[in-house]
Amino acid sequence: MFEALFMYWRVLATGLSFALFGIGGVLLRVLVFPLLHVLVRDVGRRVRLSRDLIRHSFRVYIEMMRVLGVLRYDVSGLDKLERGGLLILANHPTLIDTVFLMAFVKQADCIVKASLRDNPFTRGPVRAASYIANSGGAGLVDDCIASLERGNNLIVFPEGTRTGADGVIALKRGAANIAVRGERDITPVVIQCAPATLGKGEKWWRVPPRRVRFSITVQDDVAVSHFTGEGTSEVLAARRLTDYLQHYFAGKYEHHV
Repeated sequence: MFEALFMYWRVLATGLSFALFGIGGVLLRVLVFPLLHVLVRDVGRRVRLSRDLIRHSFRVYIEMMRVLGVLRYDVSGLDKLERGGLLILANHPTLIDTVFLMAFVKQADCIVKASLRDNPFTRGPVRAASYIANSGGAGLVDDCIASLERGNNLIVFPEGTRTGADGVIALKRGAANIAVRGERDITPVVIQCAPATLGKGEKWWRVPPRRVRFSITVQDDVAVSHFTGEGTSEVLAARRLTDYLQHYFAGKYEHHV
């Protein structure tokens, strides 16, 4: 009886969490970011402050979900993120992976769907923080490299979308192109969620039978120099790096299931 009641509560709390996320995005767009625009005239400083505000807001948000009983979480290896200009690659099992990473990564930049720039609930934070829209076409990789050179920590999900229900991780080559062309080592992050929830195509109200636990582990850097040099073309280096990362994330992911 208690377990059934707790499950119904988690459905309600999950819905409340999503509602508050949307409301928070609107309030930031209507009240906070316009005020920041007036008070801070320097564009670069305004973007940095916006990102700091989003990071702290996301920390409060995930802590709220913990208190509500929606989830539990643990994060290890955070000291590895106390640097600038990191290319952070992560697997993507759930809808809220971005929220978790951006809650713990300082001066985070990320690639977002172009539609989020027009969504009434997300356009305020997305535009204020000047995140990179994925409509950049051929210039997307250049935009990402430029962000890293400015000292931002760029978060990329190499799958390009959430992992499918079959659990098979299939990486695209874009992240490897950023690493190879930008000559950037990779900081991998492995995200685990048990039991599985908020996966690709999964409805938010289909909560699992017990409270989920997120485990986020920042791994040691992967040197891009292992895949470049000695006359290796950028295309071949990106292909080799993508193959390596494919096995890396699949192995890490399966090891923790």
